[in-house]
Amino acid sequence: MVDPRIVPRAEHSISRRDIDPDALKVLYRLRQSNHHAYLVGGSVRDLLLGRRPKDFDIGTSAHPQQVKKLFRNCWIIGRRFRLAHVKFGPKVIEVATFRRQVAPGEEVVQDGVPAPNPATPEGQHLIHRDNTFGTPEEDAFRRDFTVNALFYDIATFSVIDYVGGLDDLRAAVVRAIGDPELRLREDPVRMLRAVALAARLDFAIDPTVLDAIRIHRREIAKSAPPRLLEEYYKILRAGSAEKTFRHLAELGLLEPISTELQRGAADPLWRSLGALDRHRRRFASTPETLTNPILLGSLLVPLGVSLNTVRTEDGHRQGPRLGELPLARRDIERLQQILGLQRRLRDLGAQPRAKQALLHRSIFREALTWLDIHGGSPDVVEHWKALLAEAPSPETAAPGAPEDPEGLGPQPSRRRRRRRRRRHRTAT
Repeated sequence: MVDPRIVPRAEHSISRRDIDPDALKVLYRLRQSNHHAYLVGGSVRDLLLGRRPKDFDIGTSAHPQQVKKLFRNCWIIGRRFRLAHVKFGPKVIEVATFRRQVAPGEEVVQDGVPAPNPATPEGQHLIHRDNTFGTPEEDAFRRDFTVNALFYDIATFSVIDYVGGLDDLRAAVVRAIGDPELRLREDPVRMLRAVALAARLDFAIDPTVLDAIRIHRREIAKSAPPRLLEEYYKILRAGSAEKTFRHLAELGLLEPISTELQRGAADPLWRSLGALDRHRRRFASTPETLTNPILLGSLLVPLGVSLNTVRTEDGHRQGPRLGELPLARRDIERLQQILGLQRRLRDLGAQPRAKQALLHRSIFREALTWLDIHGGSPDVVEHWKALLAEAPSPETAAPGAPEDPEGLGPQPSRRRRRRRRRRHRTAT
């Protein structure tokens, strides 16, 4: 049992004014129902640093079904470990029951079924030792880095620290909880997260963590490709992609999962990511137009990766990949459309009717965002923004109007004729 460091309200900078009001609603209702309810993880870290958190996650002693009974707008998700998602419109407040680490073989996925053996193909992509309810202290010690294991207690308005996270926050250090080699081997994706966290906060990485990354860097290839790709997207959205990918390349963490990135870690890639970072930092939060196709293109285009489908030696058709990471076909197709519109966006001498048609393309805003980031033509971007401001809002446009791929202006919608069923004569 570890005695936590408890910092009362008068001695820390977190104010309820800075916490999302819907997150406060969830915290208060859990507390009123006699459950422990803490703001947890990155949101506490960011609030203490004076930054605006991206998410407000909650840890509680309530089990998922108990949370669901308290909120009609609650959905239970997850197979390995049940999480409660409390929805307020498009916003989701994630509520997790406190967890503890357990010994290998003790894990339970669902309904008493043991977790797959991590030595088997079925089990090697799962994080183990992470699926059993526990206490706040146990929950703190199962987290990855000390600065991510701080709690804010809504009952006392105090900050609770079991792992020395407050000291590391002051020292600006990313330090693992427990043995770094063990923690990174448990979940190799933590290697990416350590580098990304240090770059985003301008922190140093603890030397023992750096040594563990260098020793076990090839373990990253054991992680599930969709998780790795999602981590790439998170890095690209954060506003510090250039710094992060530079450090990942220096540590050799790109090579096991995306060799093109390791080989292409040069000036064209750094210029592209630098431009993406400057655009992102203009906004308080990630703008809607900074979509996955734009983020992906900021990596693929400077690397010269082909966006076309190719045939493999065995005759199968294979879409573009980033090393071991398969890319969603819809994102590639969307990126091709974005790149295909760049020439037309630069043609300021086009007829007004063609320009108006271009404004109503569903891909227009993303294409303009790409031009804004990578086009180097701010005057052209301002021209289109002025036209966009003068254009009628979507509410006043004709409902169901078809997209105009050739720039010929609005076309009359054609009603599809319904095919009549043919009646089969019964044999007599």
